[in-house]
Amino acid sequence: MTASGLASSVQAHEPAQNMGRFVAGLTPPAGEHRPARWFIFKGDDLLMRLNGEAAEVPLTADPPSLGIAPIRQHYLGYLENERLEQMDCYGAEMAPGSPLPAGMIADGLRQLYPRLGDLMFSLAGRAIQIVTWDRTHQFCGQCGTPTESLEHERAKRCPACGLISYPRLSPAIIIAVVRQTDQGHHLLLARNHRFPPGRFSVIAGYVDPGETLEECARREVGEEVGIQIKNIRYFGSQPWPFPNSLMIGFTAEYAGGEIRLEEKEIAEAAWFAADALPGMPPKMSIARRLIDWFAAGGPNVNSVTE
Repeated sequence: MTASGLASSVQAHEPAQNMGRFVAGLTPPAGEHRPARWFIFKGDDLLMRLNGEAAEVPLTADPPSLGIAPIRQHYLGYLENERLEQMDCYGAEMAPGSPLPAGMIADGLRQLYPRLGDLMFSLAGRAIQIVTWDRTHQFCGQCGTPTESLEHERAKRCPACGLISYPRLSPAIIIAVVRQTDQGHHLLLARNHRFPPGRFSVIAGYVDPGETLEECARREVGEEVGIQIKNIRYFGSQPWPFPNSLMIGFTAEYAGGEIRLEEKEIAEAAWFAADALPGMPPKMSIARRLIDWFAAGGPNVNSVTE
């Protein structure tokens, strides 16, 4: 990427969602700081710059010029468009008590999703997880010594005992279970006690240590609703920064059992036809993608793809 190519891209203020792909990186480019997208958080809220009725992730080479003094920052990588022009991306955090600069708003990622779009939502999720990991791993969890960041990988090492800490990642399965009946295919959906009234979703749960993803899927469905499953197939995955999950999606077929609720977690569960679905999760989630797959006739397709 040439300096002139970057300048032309920035001067045109190309919307970030038009940047075709993201390439992860660890080390920022050497030399003069270039205008970059800064994902700056105040607690769990992302700062957005107002632009008329719209809002966007700040584009600047120098956050202090916006009235922001980050207390920590991390290079994330770069966005690249079809012309191979690149735009760097950073995650950062401002002090909790700092006032918002003029022309800025701050809100949670769920609330900002309609303004962010899929690509920027994904990058914001990456940024907040890295920033949170940095804040919560300033000291060794084994001996209490201040940690040091490693240069060659995203990790912190204790200089005293050698313990290495990586950004936390909590894998979880999420699964669409389909049952063939005389009335056609039906999808198993459940309503967690934490859900808003009327909202249902597919079954999900965290993977236990020593457990395969398939074992987790069988266990979670059995524990939460008492159903046995078969023919488990991979569907797709999604990083989910609430706070640090990796959702691994599957589809499966009903193999037996009747619905029996794990009442401490599940308020309701039932089988739903594609033309009679209840309230659903937001479109930004893989849960909704699984439900949309079912509604679009997915069970009638032999192979499952993302």
